[in-house]
Amino acid sequence: MTEIQAEYARVERELAARGYTRMVFELGRIEALLDLLGSPHRAYPSIHIAGTNGKTSTARMVDSLLRAHGLRTGRYTSPHLETVRERIAIEGEPVDEEHFVAAYQEVAPLAELVDRKFAEPLTYFDMTTAMAFAAFADAPVDVAVVEVGLGGVDDSTNVLHAGTCVITPIGLDHTEWLGDTIGDIAQAKVGIVHSGSTLICAVQPEEAAEPILRHCVEVGATVAREGREFGVVDRQLAVGGQQLALQGLGGVYDEVYLPLHGAHQAQNAALALAAVEAFLGAGANRGALSVETVRAGLAGASSPGRLERVRTAPTILLDAAHNPHGMQAVVEALTEEFNFRRLVVVLGALADKDVATELELLEPVADQLVVTRNSSPRAMPVEQLAAAAVEVFGDDRVRVEAQLPDAIATAVGLAEEEMEALGGVGVLITGSVVTVADARRLLRR
Repeated sequence: MTEIQAEYARVERELAARGYTRMVFELGRIEALLDLLGSPHRAYPSIHIAGTNGKTSTARMVDSLLRAHGLRTGRYTSPHLETVRERIAIEGEPVDEEHFVAAYQEVAPLAELVDRKFAEPLTYFDMTTAMAFAAFADAPVDVAVVEVGLGGVDDSTNVLHAGTCVITPIGLDHTEWLGDTIGDIAQAKVGIVHSGSTLICAVQPEEAAEPILRHCVEVGATVAREGREFGVVDRQLAVGGQQLALQGLGGVYDEVYLPLHGAHQAQNAALALAAVEAFLGAGANRGALSVETVRAGLAGASSPGRLERVRTAPTILLDAAHNPHGMQAVVEALTEEFNFRRLVVVLGALADKDVATELELLEPVADQLVVTRNSSPRAMPVEQLAAAAVEVFGDDRVRVEAQLPDAIATAVGLAEEEMEALGGVGVLITGSVVTVADARRLLRR
């Protein structure tokens, strides 16, 4: 092990000691830390993205579009799939171990000072947020694309007061922190919109739209709404993705290839395009962006762990859907774009998720289900998940494997039994970002 690898491993341990899943929704600590760092988040403009589903994919598309326009970008997303370095990307690539360690060494001594002043120490997410903002200032970047961690108004990223904000579709998730209703959750997420901002907003349930629009009026923000000012005009299936025509704020962009699957990704592309238009100053009275540049930007987009094909014969797909809204989007994409005659699903979920609804959504498209447990300490016990699965699928269509490697092997075996006779056989591994991260490590190894 090299010196930098050893130092990086030490940094990972120190971050983990702060509690990977520990959450403290209070901005005073991150504000104090950033003040000591010299307010690095004020060194560049930002595009801030909240919502229930689609945040990471939208952030990656925004990043790709901005880079196509010649801008040097920083991107902060969470959670990560394989390495924490994925959270902090510059010019579309995760920072290397040396730069990650350097960012930590800049932040850590000041974090110790802040910890002494507050009852609760800074969290894992607080630290990576401050590290990202410092790394972006040091790079330096022209613009930062920042995904909210959880919620919005009390999220550590809400120190930005970004001029351009995005809210992706809102559904019920994280109700223990954000509230039991769509309206409560929308109120939390729209808190990223500050005075004078421009909000690019996905189509929302009426219960979410009302508090979003009310807040924007209160703070004097401009709102562009999907289906009114922008949206997907046309969508056709294409090899490896889809061909789109998008109505942007400044005009129509046709023959846009997106190498991602599903109507939800087309919607994310429309959100990303409108956000970049707003950021760059395009619009109804100011004209459109170069369609060739937009095509190049979206053609270069990727979203690991979102209907990502990692194997063939049988086809193995990974998707991090972890709530009913996300699972519905996956099921629709599978039905429309993947002509599987037989599908085996591997499902591992966290204990606080609405697995009953997710199972009901999966039942019409999954021939067999293998339930398992991922590596998270918050994972749903496999016995509990199996009982819920049998309620929906029946005992004969459910297999139980306590360990994910065994679950994947079982699913592949079930698929291979039918592959020669049927063809068009697939395996979907889903239910949690952690499940997908674990599977990715196993399958790529």
